[in-house]
Amino acid sequence: MVARHGPWLAALAGAATTLAFAPVGIFVLAILGPAFLFLLWDAATPRQAARLGFAWGCGLFLAGTWWIYTATHDFGQAPAWLAALLLAGPVAIMGAYYATLGWLVARLDRGPVLARRLLLLPAGWTLMEWLRGWLFSGFPWLQLGYAHSDSPLAALAPLGGIHLVTFANAATAGALLVMLKGGRRGRWVAIALVAGLWGGSALVAGRQWTSPVGDEVSVGLLQGAIPQDEKWQVENRVATLERYRALNREALGQQLIVWPESALPMLAHQAEGYLAAVRTEARARNSDLLIGLLRYDFDTGEIRNGLLAISAVGDAWYYKRRLVPFGEFFPVPDFVRRWMRLMSLPYYDMTPGDDRQPALPAAGQRLGATICYEDAYGSEQLDVLDEATLLVNVTNNAWFGDSAAPHQQLQMARFRAREAGRYLMRSTSNGITAVIGPDGAVTARAPQFVPAVLKSRVQPRIGLTPYARTGNWPLLTGCLLLVAACIGYPWRSIQRRD
Repeated sequence: MVARHGPWLAALAGAATTLAFAPVGIFVLAILGPAFLFLLWDAATPRQAARLGFAWGCGLFLAGTWWIYTATHDFGQAPAWLAALLLAGPVAIMGAYYATLGWLVARLDRGPVLARRLLLLPAGWTLMEWLRGWLFSGFPWLQLGYAHSDSPLAALAPLGGIHLVTFANAATAGALLVMLKGGRRGRWVAIALVAGLWGGSALVAGRQWTSPVGDEVSVGLLQGAIPQDEKWQVENRVATLERYRALNREALGQQLIVWPESALPMLAHQAEGYLAAVRTEARARNSDLLIGLLRYDFDTGEIRNGLLAISAVGDAWYYKRRLVPFGEFFPVPDFVRRWMRLMSLPYYDMTPGDDRQPALPAAGQRLGATICYEDAYGSEQLDVLDEATLLVNVTNNAWFGDSAAPHQQLQMARFRAREAGRYLMRSTSNGITAVIGPDGAVTARAPQFVPAVLKSRVQPRIGLTPYARTGNWPLLTGCLLLVAACIGYPWRSIQRRD
């Protein structure tokens, strides 16, 4: 079965696992999908394990990130064949991570089946997902832990971040396999492990890791709902500017008003008169603004994706650090870039912001800011939490149409709020605009695809969660030690049994 039908079954299992994530959210499939792959790996040679892992990973990402095609073809104006290639490339690269894990486990593991299923595979899987989240700019989408935004395991996020939740998920998958196929002793060990992980999560679920400070802040989050294929057309510019100004006027009086990523279809210096008028109106009503804008540097010729804070203490900028490959920069040779220019395709690279940037001052608070899919990188917000009392993310989800991508990104943002123990405000172009509490719950949400002003109140908080203090390193070190122990321990002196 492994040789003939295994890869097809693995691909189907990987594709089914996408249903564990938003918007469907059947989190148990995040356990069953990897458990099935673990079962296939049991009887596989290294080459077979690599093939099975590749098929499972390709199934997961082909079904879970098909919106890449929508973004590049429908809105990026890329030819269908190029958009398909830009989807197939990341899918194959992601599949290669699972292939590598399968090959390494089949090649190096010589220990008992119990240790393999309960220790080696969960630890190896966690390390693999961490690696694919940053290597070559990283793509942390569809990490298993995100499927648990509404399960008891989400309570582990303030302790060890998303990767601790992923480890618990993978360990539960291994334990399930032991319960079904293991011996009596192995079953009891597996039951104890699952009880410890899920029971421990339930015990800490109500714990408050941070403390409120000061009064609540009233906020208004703008959602312009301008279709991406219309936004940058010159004939639509006036209508876009008028819509955002009307939405801003509706929000005036809120202490903080947040506009989406690159809300205005022009560069910052081209909008100076417009911004001056908006600034005057906001100051008259004691409202501070956060506006997503592209900014051109006349000295260097560089363009940055920024978030401008307009407040009583002056203006301040945050610049996006994590740029989107093939969206904001193009890692291609010069001859490909020349071809893209001839085909009237986007080919300019934006410039990323500095790795360390201070929190933005607005509404009497310090705001930890992210732009677009930066909220998928949990550890990168940790440096600012010493000063940030609130979190804010602005994004342009119009690129993805009516797909799963906005729902998946909201799910990841919920974990950022949990990990930090702070409110997180999301202002998006056409949804999902929302306010997320420090427990990861969505406290307010605007409907998708319609112009809206989402008004709510958020409570500033101070203090650090355990994860904010330590980051990923304790968990990653523990996983490395588990892998080393499972591979290097002299298991030959122990009978190989469950």
